[in-house]
Amino acid sequence: MAHLYPTDAAGAALMRRGLSGPVVMLNLLRFRAVADYSQTPELAPAQALTGRDAFDLYVAHTRPLLQASGGAIDFLGDGGPWLIGPADERWDCAMLIRQASVAAFMAFAGDRTYLAGLGHRTAAIEDSRLLPLVQRGF
Repeated sequence: MAHLYPTDAAGAALMRRGLSGPVVMLNLLRFRAVADYSQTPELAPAQALTGRDAFDLYVAHTRPLLQASGGAIDFLGDGGPWLIGPADERWDCAMLIRQASVAAFMAFAGDRTYLAGLGHRTAAIEDSRLLPLVQRGF
């Protein structure tokens, strides 16, 4: 089963955690070989794209909106085979998104302009994981 969007239960659980301060979202992404724009044909380019190329369109659309909301992409990089992990599991890309707070992240994620370009991500991604992280003091 692919995981592309948070469930209502997962969103509620995140809010119940009562996290304060900055939050970093760890994204693990598996791309489609060919982007699937069937859910958002209005965003489909004239030529077929790879999932990675469609994701690049999503990042280009999202980055200025993320920065305007006070967030940032702290890391965006290519994946590869696990050093520790299941040999048959692959993640093509890892990304770290920083926001000032969970509330700032939720406001950004619900922004209409952001949502207008979300179809590029949907077209690009075969499967994903999103893990909210809060830095520990040590």
